[in-house]
Amino acid sequence: RLVTADTPLIALEDVTKSFAVYEKAGRVRRRRTEVHAVDHVSFDVEAGSMVGYIGPNGAGKSTTIKMLIGILVPTSGRVRVDGLDPSRSRVDVARRIGVVFGQRTQLWWDLPLRDSFDLLRHIYRVPADRHAATLGQLVDMLDMGAFLSTPVRQLSLGQRMRGEMVAALLHEPPILFLDEPTIGLDLVSKEAVRSFLAELNRERGTTVLLTTHDLVDVERLCRRLLIIDRGRVIEDGTVEGVKERYGTERTLVVDLVEPGPPLQVPGATVVQVDGPRQWLRFGRDAHTASSLLAEITARVAVRDVTIEEPAIEDVVRRIYRAEG
Repeated sequence: RLVTADTPLIALEDVTKSFAVYEKAGRVRRRRTEVHAVDHVSFDVEAGSMVGYIGPNGAGKSTTIKMLIGILVPTSGRVRVDGLDPSRSRVDVARRIGVVFGQRTQLWWDLPLRDSFDLLRHIYRVPADRHAATLGQLVDMLDMGAFLSTPVRQLSLGQRMRGEMVAALLHEPPILFLDEPTIGLDLVSKEAVRSFLAELNRERGTTVLLTTHDLVDVERLCRRLLIIDRGRVIEDGTVEGVKERYGTERTLVVDLVEPGPPLQVPGATVVQVDGPRQWLRFGRDAHTASSLLAEITARVAVRDVTIEEPAIEDVVRRIYRAEG
């Protein structure tokens, strides 16, 4: 690494990226407007972290990633990846990062998957023995042995995405940028990708910055969450902290000894009844789970109880509404 142990592996300082947009202003004339795709964004990512970077379409997520990998140059501000300026040191940065764009490929369409991996070995100048060892480990982790000889064009979307993951990691980068890695995948393939990423981070300490619209990805993988909207970071905290702050309602699921009518408890509302089981929604300002349970057990016999925390999707929607 080029940075010291106490230096962030990824750092953005007051970064702005502007684009010129031209609109018709008459038959011939056009009006030039400047659009800030990323607007004074600052954040750090420590080595070994898995960070979710989310926002609606056009919020600035992909623009941020493109600046981090050196495809785009910031209009102003400072970007560093492992101590390097990506736009000035693209080759050196490329050796330190892996990139997966869910809707683009770095594999050769008509070649067997194994041949794509061999070509990438030459591109990154990885020694043959190191390449073979890394490839073997990644293939085992992703259970890919059965289709290594299959041309990429014949792979299912889930198989191809596993191939993209391996392609991004063959040179053993300490940093992995993921842009919508589970887009279009079925539930089984999504879970395979999530399990692999969690193991990769746990076993190798790979730093991951994940942009996604699938908030289950974030909940399963990331402790920290950055939310960007209209080019600005509007939230930066732990996933649990964001849910605690904005998830004002929780649900107490109560299994009664005997079925009965919906419970009438001040500060709580029964939103569903299924036999002896009732779901009571309550605000954090009205009750704690224990105070609500105490009121219920004073009225009826209870067999079991669980608490449902607010879904991250609902929390994020609430944040967007507040910003709007």
